[in-house]
Amino acid sequence: MREAVQIQLQAGVSMEYTWEGQGTPILVLHGGHSSCQESFGYKELIEQGYAILTPSRAGYGGTSREAGTSLAAACRSYIALLDHLNLDKVHVIAISAGGPSGIYMAAHYPERVSSLTLQSAVTKEWLTPEHKEYKAAKVIFRPGMEKVTWTMMGVLCNLFPTFLLKQMAPSFSKLSYEQVRAYNNADDVQAFKQMMQRQRSGHGFMIDLELPGQLSASDLRAIVCPTFIMHSRHDSSVPIAHAQYAHEQIAQSQLCELDTWGHLIWLGKGSEQVHRELGAFLANV
Repeated sequence: MREAVQIQLQAGVSMEYTWEGQGTPILVLHGGHSSCQESFGYKELIEQGYAILTPSRAGYGGTSREAGTSLAAACRSYIALLDHLNLDKVHVIAISAGGPSGIYMAAHYPERVSSLTLQSAVTKEWLTPEHKEYKAAKVIFRPGMEKVTWTMMGVLCNLFPTFLLKQMAPSFSKLSYEQVRAYNNADDVQAFKQMMQRQRSGHGFMIDLELPGQLSASDLRAIVCPTFIMHSRHDSSVPIAHAQYAHEQIAQSQLCELDTWGHLIWLGKGSEQVHRELGAFLANV
């Protein structure tokens, strides 16, 4: 686990972050149920000569939920972090539920964003009160309950990681579990187990359920930096329609439709394409 640093952004509002590697800075806006301890894809980027700055988004880890009262507030907190670290400009990688913040930041702070990469990202209205997933999340991931949920999941994953992956596969992939198994590499179960050990929701996921509704098509159309959109065709967590929509709206965008097994594009067969093509994109910006 990387050492996290805590800073005060303003009275009563704090942010934690990790900083790893040497070289050109990348700001990673992690996905839901994660924090500044996210690690998918980090090793490959650090080996390519990048430094990775990862704040815990609003309500996650040690970052105040007040930092996420709106997309505007969330992005002001990221700009404050860049100012604190004397970083004029960064590449931004926005993952899953971190997508709306990455989009808003690129649209409204173009002078601070060298490029935007969207990975399995939410780019428009996502889960709404009509969705059963929304209703379930409001129960099992609400503050007060989420710790119990993740503690139970962590224990189960320690004991029966393959079983839990099989049970959770439909939440990540549209493929059958037998098809998912055909994509799995030898170390995928261990990587899944490690992911489950670092998962927490705090107040963050409740915020994530609301913020996508604040995005508009004009936000995406305002993005002028080079943008790389990576999404699995088999993603069931965030349908590939989100990637296609972003590609239609963002003028300087490339869409990379991946043949990975689902939402976790860094695992399994096809993940090597993720690392290779992201590296090539960043090297040519």
